[in-house]
Amino acid sequence: MQYANHFGWTDVKPFEIVGKTAKTLTLRAMDCERDPNYKPECVIGGFSATCVNQNEQKWIITSNPDNPKIKAYLRKDGNYYSRYGKHVISDTPMKFYDYNF
Repeated sequence: MQYANHFGWTDVKPFEIVGKTAKTLTLRAMDCERDPNYKPECVIGGFSATCVNQNEQKWIITSNPDNPKIKAYLRKDGNYYSRYGKHVISDTPMKFYDYNF
């Protein structure tokens, strides 16, 4: 199975590809739960605090057939875009939450 991870500014959200044509992907958002072994470490700084270990975050990512499907369309730049923005094709689902934004 392939994935189409959505890159929105600094956050990344995983979508699974559930259908494909020559220029269109049918995507479904995946469920994400922060791994209980990862605890954000925040120190005073920035607007209120800065997370110093955000690059170590881990997520439990699962498929959910009840999530709604969306369409992403291939553009001339070679990337797929949905109403949420740009999606990047990958062999693994990715989740990243920017605690410092």
